[in-house]
Amino acid sequence: MRRAVVVAAAGAMAVSLAACGSAKEAGEKPKDSGSAAGDAIKIGLLLPENQTARYEKFDKPLIEKKVAELTGGKGQVVYANAKQDATTQNSQVDTMITNKVDVLIIDAVDYKAIAGSIKKAKDAGIPVVAYDRRAEGPIDAYTSFDNEEVGKVQGKALLEALGDKAKDGQIVMMNGSVTDPNAALFKSGAHSVLDGKVNIGKEYDTVEWKPENANTNMAGALSALGKDKVIGVYSANDGMAGGIITALKAAGVSPLPPVTGQDAELAGVQRIVAGEQFMSVYKPYAPEAEAAAKMAVALAKGEKLDDIINQKVDSATTKGIPSVLIPVVSLTKGNIKDTVVKDGVYTVNDICTEKYAAACAAIGLK
Repeated sequence: MRRAVVVAAAGAMAVSLAACGSAKEAGEKPKDSGSAAGDAIKIGLLLPENQTARYEKFDKPLIEKKVAELTGGKGQVVYANAKQDATTQNSQVDTMITNKVDVLIIDAVDYKAIAGSIKKAKDAGIPVVAYDRRAEGPIDAYTSFDNEEVGKVQGKALLEALGDKAKDGQIVMMNGSVTDPNAALFKSGAHSVLDGKVNIGKEYDTVEWKPENANTNMAGALSALGKDKVIGVYSANDGMAGGIITALKAAGVSPLPPVTGQDAELAGVQRIVAGEQFMSVYKPYAPEAEAAAKMAVALAKGEKLDDIINQKVDSATTKGIPSVLIPVVSLTKGNIKDTVVKDGVYTVNDICTEKYAAACAAIGLK
């Protein structure tokens, strides 16, 4: 991945500093430089929902930990979760502006609907880091995973599972929510691998990523296509995979066809161990969270980003956004120990509860 040029990053920082000057003139507190006093910064963290386990269990504590480390314990993280409501998240941005945070980290519920609030923050002299989802509006920095690559990894895994039977029936594609720009990238990446190599019988954009909506969609697909005709399911994440597998079982589908996933949620990892879900995409949250914290602290202190970022990306509204993109890993039975266990995401005891003990032993997970 190419290193962004210093000039571009310095230019972006000049814009940020100019905005800080405007805020000062308007009566808001000026941003400190990178002095010891400048460690006492306030970072607003807005996450999109709490149904997916990652946000409360990993992202929030990891960001808080890194901010504390970078500021000698003086930095404050002010947190709010929108619970999948874009209107609520916009109100939360207003509250953060009123509370005069120094910088915002935003994982948008709706990447388009948040644009106006991001502009409000910028107008108030508050830089914005888009986290995990590439929000529209004048963002200063962005970190996520290579989301099109996520879809490609999922698609390749599904083809691997189907082998020479890839065209012997039909697959169902269960994409994510249209309000999430990442969902479009996952979908695009998956199609780039699957198109022409499988028969796609049904495809859905799942409202709000909810497992119950994926369950309903899957039941409809089985009714329309016939349960014996579905040979595989592309599921964009683990939560939906759970709803899909429940629908397959309820319909009496046996053996279960390969089902993909994403996020390496504990329930998803356990389904992989049990042979109910073929794979997940493991996205190491620590480097993503740490990148967001580093960029936020640097922006709050008026420091350059060029030693942090690894490339620049464009959104529909902003070009050349300083960014950090993190690689992903295909998680299957064979590498659970070398990924989520090795990285400390879960212990073997977390995964291998009594229900899964025999399956864990069968794959040497102990």
